[in-house]
This record gives sequence, structure tokens and C-alpha cells, in this order.
Amino acid sequence: MLLEPRSGLLAAWGNALLAGLVSPDDAAASIVGQDAVHRVEGLAGEAGPVGLTLALGRFRGLGVTGFRVALPAPGHPLGLSGPPEFNARALDAEEAVVAHGAPYGLVPEVTEAGPPGDVHVEVVWRVLPVREAPPADVPSLGEAERELAEALRDATALLSRLDVAGSGPVAEAAVDAYRARAERSGELLAPGYPPRAVRVLELARRVGLLVEVAYGNGHGGAVSASEIAARGEALRPVERVARRAQVAAYNAYVEEAERGRR
Repeated sequence: MLLEPRSGLLAAWGNALLAGLVSPDDAAASIVGQDAVHRVEGLAGEAGPVGLTLALGRFRGLGVTGFRVALPAPGHPLGLSGPPEFNARALDAEEAVVAHGAPYGLVPEVTEAGPPGDVHVEVVWRVLPVREAPPADVPSLGEAERELAEALRDATALLSRLDVAGSGPVAEAAVDAYRARAERSGELLAPGYPPRAVRVLELARRVGLLVEVAYGNGHGGAVSASEIAARGEALRPVERVARRAQVAAYNAYVEEAERGRR
């Protein structure tokens, strides 16, 4: 479960930049975050990789009017519209950004280097052609909010019965880490997003944390293969709902802009 996908940061701050709500340098800094550097490769008119600030400006010149997010998983091409090569790369990365207004997509390739405690993360965003079509399986914000509330209630009850809902020091450490990340990141979304999108993203992250803790908390009280399988069955649909909600939140800027043009 991607609590803070890089594609979400690029789409959100890229949208704020296109709307003139943030400067190019501020947008690039917010996208890079704790990583060492981000580059963009395969951009039309460029022979090699370019910096993120230059790339975002070039996308505007190529006709891009917004950015959407895709968070696909095996059997669930969430947010994708093709073609197969782009979909396959996005599935390998478990995330991608799809431009709106021009047929481009970006898939992150992440490299880590350096000794433990001093790891540097470099990201190359690979630009590929995409099919201009409605993205797969993306709900409205209202649908996402309803699905999250129901999934959280049902999963919490079931996981509690299985004694694997996430308790003890492992769960507490995960919650503390999540809160620390939230404090460092400040705003959940970039300027220009509707309040409901912020609310949906926050709830999606809470649900994602539940899934992360439950998967990472060993077998908990599950002592049989059937109980472990039951936990997996409970978590899969919850994770799917959380990913759908994340995509709906990040894509809300483009969706609202489209409605305003109609």
C-alpha cells in the first residue's frame, strides 16, 4: 500500500503549478521531498534526462493541462488507459502519472545508493505515450468516501476477531512513523484542491495504515493456515478501496476543472 506515492506528489504539485498557484521551484521541491534528485527522461525535444523544473514547464508547452494518478495492482489497472507497454511499466512500478490534454505518461524508476543510514534515492520519470481515454475504475470523491467508511468499519471488525488488527509495539511504531511523516509533509494536497479531496485522502491514508500494520504485524493471533488466509481475504478488498480513494483524491483537481469547462 502506497501511503505517499511519488506519483501523487508529482500530480498534485504539477497541477498547482499549471494553475499558477505555486512557483516552479516550490513545486519541484515538494515533489522531490526527501529524495536526492528527480529527473525526467524521454521528454519530447530532449536528447537526454532533464531536471524536474524544466520538464514541468515543457509539459505545459506540449499542451498538458493537468495530471492524474494511476495506482495499479495485479488484476486491477486502476487509473490506466493504455497502451499495453505503459500499463506494464506502471504495473511494475505500482504507480504512474497520466497527463491530461496531451498523450503522455510518466512512470518512476527508483534507485537507491549509499551505505545504511546514508541512502540516497534517485528517481527517473520515464515519459511514454499513453492512450487518451477515461482512466480505469476511478470513483468519484463521493463514492470513494462512502466506500472507505464501509471498508474501514467491516475490516476493523473482522481483523479484530482474527486478532491481527495491529496491536502492540509494532503497530504503535507504525502509527508514530505515520504521524511523523504527516507532520513533516504539512499539507496533504497542493493548493487548489477541494476540501473533500483532502478529507478523502486523509481517510484513505488511515485505511492504508491499517492494512500496512496488519500485513507487517506477523501472524498476530492467527495460528492456522485458514485464519491467515482469512486475514488476507479481509485485507485485499480494503487495500483496493484505499487505492481507489487515493486516485480519486489526487485526480479531483482535473475532474473539477473538466466539469467547469462543460
